[in-house]
Amino acid sequence: MPNTVLVTQSLPDQYLDSLAEHAELDVLEADQHLSDSALAMRRAACHGVVCTLTDTIDRDVLQDMENLEFVSSVSVGVDHIDVSALSARGIAVGNTPGVLVDTTADTAFALLLAAARRIAEGDRYIRDGKWTASKRWTPDFFLGKDVSGSTLGIVGLGPIGQAMAQRAAGFGMTLASWTPSGREVTGVRSMPLEELLATSDFVSVHVALSDTTRNLIDGARIATMKPGAVLINTARGGIVDESAVAAALDDGHLFAAGLDVFEEEPVPADSPLLKHPRVVVVPHIGSATASTRRKMVDLAVANAVAALRGEPMPYCVNPEVYTSL
Repeated sequence: MPNTVLVTQSLPDQYLDSLAEHAELDVLEADQHLSDSALAMRRAACHGVVCTLTDTIDRDVLQDMENLEFVSSVSVGVDHIDVSALSARGIAVGNTPGVLVDTTADTAFALLLAAARRIAEGDRYIRDGKWTASKRWTPDFFLGKDVSGSTLGIVGLGPIGQAMAQRAAGFGMTLASWTPSGREVTGVRSMPLEELLATSDFVSVHVALSDTTRNLIDGARIATMKPGAVLINTARGGIVDESAVAAALDDGHLFAAGLDVFEEEPVPADSPLLKHPRVVVVPHIGSATASTRRKMVDLAVANAVAALRGEPMPYCVNPEVYTSL
């Protein structure tokens, strides 16, 4: 009997055809979720899962997946997967690193520029009919923040953080960083997180979400940020305390924020962040270009096919499962 792979979101035909050469496919409908109780028998029957970051694979979901042999996620981050539980069972977890570095850094810098120069606010101002002859132009009309010559503090100096530094250097920004790994990069001054927050005009978050980084930028740390600073987050929701950001914007401590990720996604309609005019928000589109998403699916399918062939995944986040066999 062939292996069964549960695919949580339909993929383009060429990818499904590639997987179908190695396994029976069970593709969920658009309104179905991996954790649905009605899918217990289908979870139990599958040998592998191809998922996305919207699929939570925790101990509850894994309880009835006794035949599971691998998980391949179309994502870089794997905070939606209980990797330790899978590692304990010798189950490999694959991700899609590298291919979204530049795309995500582009998004982060776009949010930085948009927040600094009040782009989204200005767009709404015109569309709402507020740009009238009597308010055509004044010396203090829609003043933003200078980007060139300012200081960018980068929280997390992995590949995306480094790509952000390259973009900022092109704008003549002074670069500072704090990273859990202690990584040093030429042209970027390393410093303690507290010093970075206190001295940076712009702070951009690029660490992975984990137990140690959850709520890393909390209310206490936001209070120590340089007055009038701008906060950018394209990493993961949960790293930044959103209610504290909203409060700091309301009292004027922060000038603006640009956010691609949220603790709860979709972000609730009553979130205080959505009420503030100087918050630029986009719906988790950091990697959303056609070529990048295609490359991500390429890697995810390559991981799944390797696992189905009994080979190590080329992009595995817990490779120790192979050495422990």
